[in-house]
Amino acid sequence: MWNQLKCFAFLLLFSQTTLLAQEKSAANKSSKLNNRPKDHLLIQLGNVQWLNRPDTIATGGFSRSFSAYFMLDLTFKTDPRFSVGIGAGIGSDHVFFDKNAGRDLIINRPGGFQFKKNEGAEASIKYKSMKLHTAYLEAPVELRFMLRPDQPEKSFKAAIGMKVGTMITAVEKIRFERDEEGVGDYTLKIRDRRNFNNLRLAAMARVGYGSFSLFAQYHLNEFIKQGQGPADIRPLLIGITLSGL
Repeated sequence: MWNQLKCFAFLLLFSQTTLLAQEKSAANKSSKLNNRPKDHLLIQLGNVQWLNRPDTIATGGFSRSFSAYFMLDLTFKTDPRFSVGIGAGIGSDHVFFDKNAGRDLIINRPGGFQFKKNEGAEASIKYKSMKLHTAYLEAPVELRFMLRPDQPEKSFKAAIGMKVGTMITAVEKIRFERDEEGVGDYTLKIRDRRNFNNLRLAAMARVGYGSFSLFAQYHLNEFIKQGQGPADIRPLLIGITLSGL
């Protein structure tokens, strides 16, 4: 009888100790999740490609993009591995063109966005560089998954979502070389966004580990307005994301 009582007391003590340990572990995990930041900065650096561009548009060099967003992370109560990220920020693209293509970029003429072949006296024009800079005010929305939500800096993570943006500027920038007569060596800037769709709808996805991930973004609507330039150009961005979540 005494041995049975001792055995029962041992089992009771063991079960209470295990229960306390589980409660402490759960409390620690819950505390870590509560301490997880709800807002953060998301930065993206990428390369820009114009899909469906005609042969008359000769891109060249490294076309690049830079985006920065302030994001709010809303965790699912039923499963903390999932969350929704919403935010606002700026997206900026710099698309470079082939300076040796013998064409002049036009974005503010009645004919719309085009490349005009240089002929006659214009054929001698030489360029140092030629690019188009566009910038958007954007609002991204993401559905996120994090394998270890209590340790975001050591976790696999993935996200899919959308960006809705409005164009705030479009600038053509051409740098000319000095010719044999000493004419040139100046920079021409033309700011005009009338020929572009001011609304940008883009689908995006990213996957990574810790603070770094790879992302892709695809333009869902036409970049240039119908009748104002080459039809159905869709920018594609691929690059890296720096973010805590």
